[in-house]
Amino acid sequence: MASRSPDDFLPVTPVSFEILLSLTGGERHGYAIMQDIAERTAGATSLHAGTLYRALARLVENGLLKELDEDVVEDDGDERRRYYALTALGREVAVAEARRLESQVGAARLQGLLGGAGGG
Repeated sequence: MASRSPDDFLPVTPVSFEILLSLTGGERHGYAIMQDIAERTAGATSLHAGTLYRALARLVENGLLKELDEDVVEDDGDERRRYYALTALGREVAVAEARRLESQVGAARLQGLLGGAGGG
C-alpha cells in the first residue's frame, strides 16, 4: 500500500475525530472510549456500541489505529476487552483535522459568527 498523507483522510467524521481525540492520551478499550467521549462532550456525543465498533474497525483498516494484542480479564473472570491505540499516522491525522477545524472556527470568527475578531 502506498504511503498516504494525513490530508488524504480529511475531513474525518465527527465520530472518528472523537475517537482519535480519546486515544491521544494513550490506549483504551472500547467502553472506556465511549465513556471518555461522553464525559469530554458533557453528554452531547454519546456513542452506541455498534457505531463505535464500526468506526474503530474503519480506523484500524485505514491504519489510523492499531488493535493491541492485550486481553484484560475483568473481575467476573471471563470478559475480554480489545484495546486500541493511535498509530503515528493516526496522530498526524488527528493533528491535521484539529488544524482544519481551527481554521474553520477562525473563519467563523472573522465573519462574526462567534466572539472574537469581527464581533459576535
